[in-house]
Amino acid sequence: MTQTYWLEHAWFDTNVEPGVALDVHDGRITAVRTGVDTPPPGAETLRGLTLPGLANAHSHAFHRALRSTVQVGSGTFWTWREIMYSFADKLTPETYHALARAVYAEMALAGVTAVGEFHYVHHAPGGTPYADPNAMGEALIAAAADAGIRITLLDTAYVSSGFGQPPNRHQLRFSDGSADAWAERSSLLKDRDHARIGAAIHSVRAVPAGQLATVARWAEERRAPLHVHLSEQTAENDACQATHGRTPTQLLADHGVLGPRTTGVHNTHLTDQDIALIGGSGTGTCMCPTTERDLADGIGPAAALQNAGSPLSLGSDSHAVIDLLEEARAMELNERLRTRTRGHWTAAALLRAASADGHAALGWDGAGILEPGALADFTTIALDSVRTAGPVPRLGAETAVFAATAADVRHTVVGGRHVVRDGAHTLVPDVPTALADAVETLRA
Repeated sequence: MTQTYWLEHAWFDTNVEPGVALDVHDGRITAVRTGVDTPPPGAETLRGLTLPGLANAHSHAFHRALRSTVQVGSGTFWTWREIMYSFADKLTPETYHALARAVYAEMALAGVTAVGEFHYVHHAPGGTPYADPNAMGEALIAAAADAGIRITLLDTAYVSSGFGQPPNRHQLRFSDGSADAWAERSSLLKDRDHARIGAAIHSVRAVPAGQLATVARWAEERRAPLHVHLSEQTAENDACQATHGRTPTQLLADHGVLGPRTTGVHNTHLTDQDIALIGGSGTGTCMCPTTERDLADGIGPAAALQNAGSPLSLGSDSHAVIDLLEEARAMELNERLRTRTRGHWTAAALLRAASADGHAALGWDGAGILEPGALADFTTIALDSVRTAGPVPRLGAETAVFAATAADVRHTVVGGRHVVRDGAHTLVPDVPTALADAVETLRA
């Protein structure tokens, strides 16, 4: 059965069109008709500005439990990490499912239709595998289905605590013992309609150099996305130089990790040679500005990376906030602060990073665009809120990026199904309570 959605205004990469009808069949857009002044009979009406669904390319779902708790006092990334471990220690497949379901529902409310879950909490505390060795990953896949969004589970290899160091007591549940054992377990995970299986190298400090190629080969054989935390901290760069005599980027290049299906997350503290290696290999960059500023990580060279050939995507990472519009805005505004000049990206370019390029980084081809054949994933931003009222509709992209927030999302459609309608989640009736209950269970 074909469903028609009538969009009061729609963003088509370079321009905003009024009066657009989208026909949807079997989860995909089958026709796009412009110049449709009034809703056709039986059409679902979406008032505001409709964009392609947003892709949250980097998520650690359980970090949502840290919100506000980690804002007490001062410190660095490394002191923040100790609080993070205390929450990771308490996760079970059941509590992780409950939390992730609520977090992914919060994402849907923010216009996110696909998430890249950088998943490294694999085993029970102490490192004992569950009866189902992928119980934690399956909990995340089920949580995404329950929240109505797509997921790329970036199953993460995590072998060591640092260069030549065994996992600490917190990290034992992250580790399979070796990249070969990681590959054996990860191979049991399977794609499904709403889920893709990808790979991740947690970092060069967490996967020994001699085992990096194992993870890269696993992803290459499956033509799956491969993500890696890269140069988020100067301490990691210094330790890599001391151990290997090269930067983390150079180490990854030496072991065949870089390439068009690979995305470096953060890419904050890079040399000019690093930028050339990343861009020249077509390796992507996922910026997570709200987390990078929350953890005092620094401002990465996003503009230089893109100019060198690295596609940009965006993620909310630790979920200090879940708002891809804020991530897009922050990337531009951070660059303005760093350079004291304005206009490094157009609003359209920032929206592409939050939509089409994010989906590409997660292995979802034919997503993040409003055209026939694409997945019927889209979201509608109100143009009449206190933040968005006033500008003319043709400036809708600028309004969305530089004024709107997640609170302005009115509708989210995934695969033609209305997941968020008039600001309310249709599958998780009370998202705030679901979040509060899930977080309280971990805090207890």
